[in-house]
Amino acid sequence: MKATRREFIGSVSAAAVLTPPRPASPAATDDDPLGVRGDFPVVEEGVYLNCAYIAPSPTPVVEAVRGFLDAKIRSPLSLGAMVDESHAARRKFARLIGAGEHEVALLYSTSEGENILARSLDLGPGDNVVIDDLHFQTTYVLYQHLAETSGIEVRVVPSSDGAAPVDAFAEFIDDRTRLVSVAWVSNQNGYQQDLAGLAELAHDRGTYVYADAVQGIGMLDLDVKETGIDFFTTGTYKWLLAGHGVAPFYVREELLDLVAPDRYGHLHVAEDLGEYQYRLYDDARKYEYATLAFEAVYMLSAALDYLLRIGVKNIERHTVGLAHRLHEGLTVQGQAVLTPPGNRSSIVAFEHGRDAEMVRRALEAARIKLSFRVGDTQLRASPALFNNAAEIDALLDVTGAWA
Repeated sequence: MKATRREFIGSVSAAAVLTPPRPASPAATDDDPLGVRGDFPVVEEGVYLNCAYIAPSPTPVVEAVRGFLDAKIRSPLSLGAMVDESHAARRKFARLIGAGEHEVALLYSTSEGENILARSLDLGPGDNVVIDDLHFQTTYVLYQHLAETSGIEVRVVPSSDGAAPVDAFAEFIDDRTRLVSVAWVSNQNGYQQDLAGLAELAHDRGTYVYADAVQGIGMLDLDVKETGIDFFTTGTYKWLLAGHGVAPFYVREELLDLVAPDRYGHLHVAEDLGEYQYRLYDDARKYEYATLAFEAVYMLSAALDYLLRIGVKNIERHTVGLAHRLHEGLTVQGQAVLTPPGNRSSIVAFEHGRDAEMVRRALEAARIKLSFRVGDTQLRASPALFNNAAEIDALLDVTGAWA
């Protein structure tokens, strides 16, 4: 889309507003190993261990949104400038996961990606889809509907001791398996699926792997070329530290022709050929058919800058270390931990085995926030880049009083 001179001047002035000078990060300390706590006002409110639910955003990300909104009330950005920012966000995300920009689209939600993929596979009687029992609810709803309307078989791999290893999938995959769908990191207990091993198994059997990656991207380092995964989608309001309304969708380059867009609009146009004829994009931009939630796009773009600066490998090392500290402490206390030992994610789930209201009051008194789950019988903690060992110990002090 070619901008006019006025649009160009407007976009340049807006860019200056949206990218204020960034002060240098403070040096890392024992209390703040990644040097980020000053960017997260949430640490002043108590101990926040709930990023697997919704993550707080760092101040530089919020400042980007404020800049966008200030432009909205004073001098609204041109569509061309906003589309350019979506391209910038796509490039940054591709860099984060080791993909090509042409393999990444920006959708609206995590669920949208798997819906687009399932429609493209043209599933029918005799076909089967293999999932496991550690997946997110959306996947069960989607394939239950397709079982009822298209006659497919849904095969559910049972987990054992909180894990669903690659070997457990082998007996469920046959020559009519069209897709293996997993949560890269389970929202239930934080179990991290071996994507590389699963992709190797699936490809050897002639099928594909899709991952719901919302509980992993931004917390765990991922190189899509090394894992060989075929497709994934992730929301951005958890470990990507951004907001709601935008969700990156990855499709491996060789499979772009397989996955067709399920709707069409003006943002699909790569070239106007005249006489109401158009050449459409044939890369991942073909899934972006209409105006995006640009406020969320600007937020994501700033969050990606932040994560790329800190480094996801550093975040993974720090947060998984905190999760292991928590897991070990809970185990010593005799708590019923639902996350497998040695698991490589920063999510730890356990059964508290006490009156839920008593547990809630104890956590509130200690100013600790985490998720109650499964009828309030379970707790899920999810330390993030701004948390530290003292905060993990604060939670263990509370749980230790129940032991």
